[in-house]
Amino acid sequence: MTGDGGGLVLLVEHDPAVAELQRRYLAREGFDVEIEADPARAPAAAERVRPDVVVLDLSTAGLPAELYRRVADAARPAPVVAVTGPLDPALARSLGEHRVGRPFGPRVLVGSVAEALRRGTPARAAGGAPAPLRAGAIALDPGDRTAAAGDRRVSLTVTEFDLLEFLMANPGRVFTREQLLDAAWAPGTGAGSRTVDVHVAQLRAKLGEGTPIRTVRGVGYVLDG
Repeated sequence: MTGDGGGLVLLVEHDPAVAELQRRYLAREGFDVEIEADPARAPAAAERVRPDVVVLDLSTAGLPAELYRRVADAARPAPVVAVTGPLDPALARSLGEHRVGRPFGPRVLVGSVAEALRRGTPARAAGGAPAPLRAGAIALDPGDRTAAAGDRRVSLTVTEFDLLEFLMANPGRVFTREQLLDAAWAPGTGAGSRTVDVHVAQLRAKLGEGTPIRTVRGVGYVLDG
């Protein structure tokens, strides 16, 4: 924390003019501000900067809930203020308790940042760990990154785990290969759609018969919850 009541804010905003206006207002209130213009790089920026609070623009994100989760995990224990457009209630609940809807004035943002710092980030489960996930016989614990198929422990690579976690967190929703690449692969890895097919095949082989990951011909994959 810096200043009287201030702190370091990671401001993730795609519009340079809006980012500069927000930076000025936050600076007037004693906040130091680090700007990241590319939302896809926000998780890496949060790990590098270690901010006291993140302001995350989700208005242009294709998968806002997944981007929010990755940034919140990278920034923890710093709270995240989600900046959004209109949201349906189910999606809004997945974006935490600190939200600002566009359009808004800079003073509203400053107030939301100050409130987020006062209240902090609520734990997602006991001890602040993500809640376990289950689909049929498949159990996944994101907290200690373990997976099981029935009574059998399953050893997964980092990418296999991230892919399975994303699908299990969004049961019944069909995702294209491109969306799965965005969700489970780091930006700049150069992975292509064929990579998704290979990792799905590996997951099916490791999880065994009855794996709930289903191919949707011509589209991508879905996990049947």
